[in-house]
Amino acid sequence: MLVSVPQRLLDILDLPEADSSLAEAALLVAQAGRPSVDVPGQLDALAELADQVSTRVSAEAPTLDRLAALNHFLFDELGFGPDADNYYDPRNSFLDEVIARRRGIPITLSIVYIHVGRQIGLDLSGIAFPGHFLVRCQVEDGVVVIDPYHHGESLSVEEIRQRLEAATGQAVPEDAVTDALDRASAREIVVRMLRNLKAIHFQKRDWMAALPVTDWLAQVAPDTPEELRDRGLVYEELECFRPALADFESYLRVLPESADAGKIRDRTVDLRKAVARLN
Repeated sequence: MLVSVPQRLLDILDLPEADSSLAEAALLVAQAGRPSVDVPGQLDALAELADQVSTRVSAEAPTLDRLAALNHFLFDELGFGPDADNYYDPRNSFLDEVIARRRGIPITLSIVYIHVGRQIGLDLSGIAFPGHFLVRCQVEDGVVVIDPYHHGESLSVEEIRQRLEAATGQAVPEDAVTDALDRASAREIVVRMLRNLKAIHFQKRDWMAALPVTDWLAQVAPDTPEELRDRGLVYEELECFRPALADFESYLRVLPESADAGKIRDRTVDLRKAVARLN
């Protein structure tokens, strides 16, 4: 029942961040549970947006002028913005829907921003900031931190520090802010998108929609055994007892002393009985 990750996505995850196609990776994620998504067609739609912005400002213009032009194009002209009223609608995590509806969440709006902005020569990349994905733009004397979810707002060091404190619940000295602004790899971004979708499907108890997402997470985040546990939970809910048992046993082999190990062992006892009844 494994839903294999396409080789193309695996190739993207292995590329250096600057060379990776984040938009294509995000579209492949959207296609995971919705096979009708036309990845090449959606990439063409993004290419058209990139062509349009390149006619509005020269790639040789000062960086801040290009950022201003990009913000005006995406947010004022095209109307991209947050879907605050329906934040947990799965469509906000599917890049094709974000392109069509021009509504999204921080990570998908950031991917549009990065993809289009790179067309005018901006050195843009994602920041896996806790709780709220952000974008960084490299400039000659440092970094500009941008929030595409809030109309391309540029954040000061103090604003970033305050957001970190709100997200972590801990005091953050100003000189520690830089550590939170590293470039996110393509793998980090894809894993974060998949985990967003997993959380939505789990909350709705939509186990059929959760299965391909948890399958992909188990493959693209192999160093995180919790993803095996969560896929096992989905299999169990779908009454696929053998793969559920296999995932729980694999999880316990890696993390035999985890906080939930006792509960998972109890589940394996019940699952072994269920599997025996199938024989």
